[in-house]
Amino acid sequence: MKNRALRTATLAVAIASLAGTAACGSGGAGDKAAGPVRIEFWGWAPGYEKSVELFNSTHPDVQVVYSKISPGSKGGYTKLLSAVKAGNAPCVGSVGFETLPTFAAAGALQDATAEAAPYAKEYAASAFAQSGVAGRTYGLPVDIAPMALIYRKDLFAKYGITEAPRTWDEYAADAAVIHAADPNAYIGYFGNDAYNFAGLAQQAGAKWFGTGGDKWTVSLDDPATKKVAAFWQGLIDKKLVKVVPSFDTALYKGMGEGTVLSDVNAVWDTPILADSVKQTSGNWAVAPMPVWDAARPASGNAGGTPNAVLKGCKHTKEAVEFAHWFGTDPASVSNLVKETGIYPAALTGLDNPALAAPDPFYGGQKIYDVFKASAAQVAPGFQWGPVMTRTSAALGDGLGKAGAGTTTLDAALADTQAQTLAEMKTQGMEIG
Repeated sequence: MKNRALRTATLAVAIASLAGTAACGSGGAGDKAAGPVRIEFWGWAPGYEKSVELFNSTHPDVQVVYSKISPGSKGGYTKLLSAVKAGNAPCVGSVGFETLPTFAAAGALQDATAEAAPYAKEYAASAFAQSGVAGRTYGLPVDIAPMALIYRKDLFAKYGITEAPRTWDEYAADAAVIHAADPNAYIGYFGNDAYNFAGLAQQAGAKWFGTGGDKWTVSLDDPATKKVAAFWQGLIDKKLVKVVPSFDTALYKGMGEGTVLSDVNAVWDTPILADSVKQTSGNWAVAPMPVWDAARPASGNAGGTPNAVLKGCKHTKEAVEFAHWFGTDPASVSNLVKETGIYPAALTGLDNPALAAPDPFYGGQKIYDVFKASAAQVAPGFQWGPVMTRTSAALGDGLGKAGAGTTTLDAALADTQAQTLAEMKTQGMEIG
């Protein structure tokens, strides 16, 4: 069993291997006969340790030992995977939605489907769905990242736009109005953030990855994604959006000067923008993300993290119970909103008082009301792939080149598809 799992790294084999390894490896020092169950939890977000302290103070029968590691993209994921391979992994680890399929394909996760099932309806459907792969659930979500339109309300009004665009057609029309009035002004920008583009594609109904049996399906250039690409390619060609790298200082310079008037982005972008252009406080607002069909509004998601149960955990039931408490307990959620800046994946978390405060930077608007509506409209069918490090790098590079005019978005999608398939084949994964 071990040989084939390591040779092929196919999803079905990885899943099958979990059933026979649930009782081995690390994940708990002690059991109920000797005292409280002890489970380890590795993560990196600020504020996590405080929520662990709150849990331990109210759960004498289960105690969690938290270890802070580097963020996933800066070595944390490598450390988690190495620990699984060595047989001394923690029971619970922070693994982003985009990386969970990679862990599943590597056989690094423990099947927690039965333990998690009773909690399914307590979370946003898309978040619970992305906490698993191929019908198996491996953890429970902490946060999600619904998207919206963040815009300069005062400057929109200056150009005669009294309401934020409700559809992408209106967005394009408003872009033309703004740029015609001032050739140095743009409704928004086109960047090179692969995950932001994924959120735009998800909103349009994209299905980039899927699983069937022991095979993956890959369709990074599906019709929905091509529709998104054609829309933004048109804006780029007509020079109606500013082309600038995502999160670049030049972007925030333009926003501060009033030449870049909006950002279609996730909830976590609101404090970043507020911190980056403090001099414009009070002039911004948040509106629903423009939609393709006003009769059938949909939104996208660009981020989020579940607490996943890792292979070898001796206490899967307690690990899932902790993960559920972590993301739903009011005191824990309040702490995570304040210290970590999360947007809760739990439905009850959306009513947390920490999300109800008016935001001075956004003109006193209760901005989380917009994101709450957005979260409810995120379709659950989008699935990340098993080699997202390669996929996101290829797509980000292609987006940058398309913005610069050295390639097209269609060509960038085709190249990303090819690079993703090549990497999967190199790792021995079966593709349908």
